[in-house]
Amino acid sequence: MADPPRASPSSGLKGLRRSGAVTDLLFLEACATLEPTQLRPIADVLGLTVQAVSHVFRSLRARGWVAYRDGRYRLTLEGVAGLHETLTGLGDDVRARLGRLHVIRSTRAIASGSLAAGDVVALEIRDGLLTARRASGGASRGRVVRGGRSGSLVEVGGLEGIVPITPATIRVTTIPESALFAPDLPSRLARDLRAARGPVAVVGLEAYLAVRHGTSIAASRFAPAAVCREASRVGVPSTLVVLERDLPRVLGELAGPSPPPVEVLPLRGHRRPPSRRRRGRGRPGIQPLA
Repeated sequence: MADPPRASPSSGLKGLRRSGAVTDLLFLEACATLEPTQLRPIADVLGLTVQAVSHVFRSLRARGWVAYRDGRYRLTLEGVAGLHETLTGLGDDVRARLGRLHVIRSTRAIASGSLAAGDVVALEIRDGLLTARRASGGASRGRVVRGGRSGSLVEVGGLEGIVPITPATIRVTTIPESALFAPDLPSRLARDLRAARGPVAVVGLEAYLAVRHGTSIAASRFAPAAVCREASRVGVPSTLVVLERDLPRVLGELAGPSPPPVEVLPLRGHRRPPSRRRRGRGRPGIQPLA
């Protein structure tokens, strides 16, 4: 059995990376459809010189895939079977890859103003939400299929381009264990979180109580790292509150493929805890749950 050409059916698209694989397949396809009497027509189709095409022919003939018979360049039986098998393998590979992609032809978005069917809009991410605004330019564009008032859901079709999304920074605020029972912990944490944008998540009981007693923030305590990763993915900044001892584990959860940008900021202005003989004056920084 002759050796297959350099693009084997089992390798799919990856096989086309091999030197000369695409040229081999195009030469075989030209021979199968044209059956030319000279190499010039194939050279014109492939955009190569006759000398280069002659080299391809000799290489494929040595493998038993093509022959010059009855005054024409033809595929052998092995060549016909191999060409069909290779192209079928490539087609299967391409279909499988397309199946893993979400090719979006229409979408729904929030209207930034009153929009009517037929309006040309630009699509962009605002606060993590896909938004449509009336505009003829932009990285991603479309035409309104179903309109609506400002703030309502509209349907957009005829999409072009890609909506740019810049991953947002996850701010990690760390609390030293020595600060857990300091009377000023809630107030200092409240000052640190005053300018927090986007969701706030906490890791552990201690961080949860500190945020609860110091702020009115409804912090997420379930899958906190995942919450912040998802917010970053859609361009929304977030804050993660953890104990210093938990920081390595949390950073490990935030790592992986395409890690988000992370900024670690220790709790600011923490005073040393009172000495043992003074402990008990004033109320502790974390109170028991009611």
